[in-house]
Amino acid sequence: MKLALITDIHANREAFEACLEQAHLHGADRLALLGDFVGYGADPGWVVERVQDLVAQGAIAVRGNHDEAVVKMATSNLVEDARRAVQWTRDALAPGHLAFLGSLPYRNELGSSLFVHANAWAPEGWEYILSRSEAVRSMMATDCRHTFAGHVHQPALYHLSSTGKIADFTPVPGVAVPVPAHRQWLALPGSCGQPRDGNPAACWAMFDDSRHTLTFHRVPYHHEATAAKIMAAGLPRQLAERLHEGT
Repeated sequence: MKLALITDIHANREAFEACLEQAHLHGADRLALLGDFVGYGADPGWVVERVQDLVAQGAIAVRGNHDEAVVKMATSNLVEDARRAVQWTRDALAPGHLAFLGSLPYRNELGSSLFVHANAWAPEGWEYILSRSEAVRSMMATDCRHTFAGHVHQPALYHLSSTGKIADFTPVPGVAVPVPAHRQWLALPGSCGQPRDGNPAACWAMFDDSRHTLTFHRVPYHHEATAAKIMAAGLPRQLAERLHEGT
């Protein structure tokens, strides 16, 4: 089965559409959507409804911290621009959208794969995986051989040997990486809707569980149109400007 991994869409319709189209062209059999469907962007209603449709068709979806913040107005851990976006988003969403976001689980499993937004040791705590130490902690918290997480807006891949040796590297887009099950793996596909690695192209990844390969992808999209929508909505200018540079 080919499983497309998309995370941190952040109400960016254009990026999400681009990633979904590419996933289809690459033969994805199923989707795993790793949270933060809303926040920052100007199309939260459209994105939530699209995610609802995809889940109805069999997609896996988990809750992100921005999704939870919009539902619960839990913004104490967010910076000012993010808090303003959360309030704007909550006002823009219908009760059904909020109910759907509030119903999403913090984690999901499929076979030997684990899907979370933040990490495996405390998915509801929203701590980041920013180094090998957090990656090891996450992998040690589960028996699953492959863990897929979002939250970090830069692509990364970690693996843990049976002897406890950790390694990591930055994947090259379009190059399939062998991810055999005799090791544990932790993959961060990068952000679809708000990349922060200096490249404005949207991120997604494809896991082939029969071949045990993982391929990271970048997809250019019309980020100028997305930025214009953010500005027109009255959201903070910085949320639009960062899309141009991918920062």
